[in-house]
Parts: sequence; C-alpha cells; structure tokens
Amino acid sequence: MKKHFLNATFWAFLSLALCTVGCSDDEGYADVDGQEPTMALVTDHIQSGAGHRFTIEGTLTDADGIATINLQCADLYLNKTIDLIEIYGEPKTSYELSYHYDLDRNELGERFTVKVTVTDVGGRSVSQDVLVTMDGDFSAPVFISAPSETVNVLIREETVYTLNLSVSDDRSLDHILINIPGISGYENLQVDAEGAASFTFSDRITFPNEVKNYDLTVTAVDGVGNETSVSCVIAVDELQDYERMYLADVATAEELNSDVFGVPMRIDHVGEFQYRARYYCAAANTEIFFLPQANDFSPICFGLDPSDNSVLTSDPDLAQPIVLTEANVYYDITFNTNTGEYSMSTYSVNDADDPWPSSMVYGLPTMDKWNDGGSTMMDFTFGLTSDNPTTVESFVQDANNPHLFYYQTPLSLTAGEEMNFIIHNYHTDQWWNFTRWCSTSSTDLEIFSYYTGSTFRNMDYSGPTTGEDVWSKPVVNTTGNYQFYFDSHLGRAKLVRVD
Repeated sequence: MKKHFLNATFWAFLSLALCTVGCSDDEGYADVDGQEPTMALVTDHIQSGAGHRFTIEGTLTDADGIATINLQCADLYLNKTIDLIEIYGEPKTSYELSYHYDLDRNELGERFTVKVTVTDVGGRSVSQDVLVTMDGDFSAPVFISAPSETVNVLIREETVYTLNLSVSDDRSLDHILINIPGISGYENLQVDAEGAASFTFSDRITFPNEVKNYDLTVTAVDGVGNETSVSCVIAVDELQDYERMYLADVATAEELNSDVFGVPMRIDHVGEFQYRARYYCAAANTEIFFLPQANDFSPICFGLDPSDNSVLTSDPDLAQPIVLTEANVYYDITFNTNTGEYSMSTYSVNDADDPWPSSMVYGLPTMDKWNDGGSTMMDFTFGLTSDNPTTVESFVQDANNPHLFYYQTPLSLTAGEEMNFIIHNYHTDQWWNFTRWCSTSSTDLEIFSYYTGSTFRNMDYSGPTTGEDVWSKPVVNTTGNYQFYFDSHLGRAKLVRVD
C-alpha cells in the first residue's frame, strides 16, 4: 500500500511540475517563448477635438498568443477590454488594433491619457500611454474674400487686374497656390503663409491687350494638408453692359465679404449701360462706389473721375468716392457706365412708400386679426420666421427712418449653418400672408420682393414685388454674431458681422 501511495504522489508532483513549466494561466495554451507581448502603435500622440473621433491603431504581437487588450482613461470614462479569445475562439499571435472613440461635442478637457494594455495567455502584459490632445485640425481653410465666378477686366493702355485674396484657418495656413495658365509667373505660383491663422494677398497682374478669357484657380492649404480651392474666369474685354451692379458703402474688400448677404447692395439695371440706385443715407458724408462684381473693388470700380468730377471713371486706381452729404434721406442716383454721366437727387423718408396700406402702422393694433371685418385686433409687426407666424421675432423700427428695421439683439450663427426663413408678420394663430417678403431665390438674397399674395397691399408701391413663394436659405461662412437689417421701402436686407 505504501508503494502505491508513493507512486501516486510522484505522478501528481510530476504533473504539477510539467504544468508549471509548460502551461499558461489560460488552461490549454502552452507557452512558446514566455515573453511579454510587443506593441507598435502608429502614434503615441493623437490630435483630436470635441465632437470628433480619434482612433488608436497599432500592431500587437506575442508568440504565446494575445488574450486581451484593455484601453483605459478615467477622465473619458473609457474602460474597454477587447477579449480576443471570446471574439475569435482562440488567442492571436498577431493583431491589428484599430479602436475608435467618439469625443463628446461638449467635452471641455484639453488633454487625456489613454493607457493601452496588452495581455497574453500567460498573463504577461505590456502597457503604453497614448496622449490625446484637443488641438486637432479638421477644418479646411476658408476664403474670406476671393474672385467671383467671372471677373471682367477692361482693356486699357495697361490692362491690369489686382488679385485680392483673404484666407483664414482654424489652426494654421501653410501656403496658397495660384494658377493662371498662359500668364507668365502665375502658373502654379506658390506663396508661403508661414503658419499664420489668416493670410492676405494682393498682387497686380498684367494681361495682354486682347479679348481673351483666362482660367484662374487658387488653392489654400493648411498645416495638415486640408485644402480649399476657388476658380474663376478672368474675362479680358471692352466695357460690357453688366446685368448686375452694386452699391458699396464699405471701404474694404474684407467688408464686402464678411456678411452673410446684402453687402454690397444690388441696384437696378434700367437700360443699356444705364443704372439706378436708391439708397438710404443714415450718416452725412457717407462714401460710396459702384461695382459690377460683388466681392471686390477690382478690376472695375465706378467712382468720381479725379480729373473731372462731373463724370465717373471705371478705373479702380483712379476712382474717388461719391460723397453723400445729407443724413436721414433717400438718395436717387442714376448713371451711365459707358459715358460716365450721373445725376443725384434726394427725397425724405416721409415721401418713401411701403408695400402695405398707410392705415397699418407698425407696432400698433391696426390690423383686423382675421381679415373679416371683426373687432378683434392685433399689433402689426413683422420679422423672420423659419416655420410660421407664431414664431416671428418682431423687428425694431428705426427711430429716424420708419422704413428701416433691425433686431435689437444680434443673431449668433455657426459656420456651415444653413438658414431658412422668410420675412413675415407676427400672428397668434398661424394665419398667413398679411405682409410677407421673399428673396429672388433660396440662395440669391440680393432683392426681397413683397409677396403679391399678401392680404394687404399698397397698389401704388414702387418697390419690387413677386408672386413666387420662396424661402431664403443662405449658408453662413464664419461663426459669429450678425445683425439683420431690412428696408421695407427698397426691398433690401443685409445680415452683417458685428463682432
């Protein structure tokens, strides 16, 4: 009996020893080299941002077999274990890690450390920290000012176009690339932006004195390779009868482009080479120019000819501002771009008309609520709405001009946001069309016409009208605060940056 006992003890001891030497802590998986796993991550520093996804990637290897991968960051409430045996039914000697994590859009932290731990079937592990910082660059550069789709350059003794560009980026700009095939020196011209967050470029480009079109492409590239391009056709030609003409009451190209819409102000094309501008002058000595392109003072700018102030010149290098000396009046200006002749007159705000009957007074209960002759009245006000009259936030009426309206508090808008609105009267019961204005199209907001389907209308109104039911849908380029202004006499609105 003793002999058999000793033999049983011996075999039990031998089995234990073999297990200790040749088996892992995970039953059934034998050690191969008994070494720790190896981890080769793509990077140990990831630049991300609130509301964005970051990805931890790398190649993991272990001859004995990888059992689990754990990713942990207490500040992000992250504690994820990837169990390879559970997923695949066996450990893996090689594994390509690619783990995504979506950061909360309201995340306030600036830097986080994610610990990545790889454990093999023998219980051996290796860890590595990955730093996640909230300084990632996800946005492409934005052109604050750039040429429009077509640029008209007049043939002169020296045919010159001044290219003005202004670009910004949420992080840093690397360079801009300018390409005008056929113009020496401007075929893939690269200009270094030196890592600045904003960059302005201006250069006079000379063209041959012949009628010809040139393609222009400008590409802005930021520090991580995000890029944005704009293209246009530079049409070198004689003076044209331009379909569109604008009144600019700002001083710089940046101001022409910092609005959502409405700057510069579209004026009327009333005949061949003939234009008419009606403009409310709020301050004495306001300076204006006329432009056939909406986003720059070049290549054509109509202003006073310095050698003869009785006519206008189209040369932006010579043109001087037209000065409006009277305040709180409407100016009526006509001019001929071919001859340069112009004339100006004024009329008072009291002589200006509105599209609704004079019996309706803004802010007073002058309107029959149901338009049925009943006694129920409501205050007559209007403003923007994105759905129906019950949500209208009413404008404030200007103290000096009863045809001018604005919001007391600016609108806070985000880059990339698409707006959706019409100008409409307030009403308590979703009853439409007492007064209503619509833009020419959803994206062309240069003129706001009074809707002819409106219940109330002044048939003698001299401003623009429309039968089209159009909702305005402009897209905001730059995040910021914007003020909305509306002139009911002219049918003109603008949404301009105020911070």
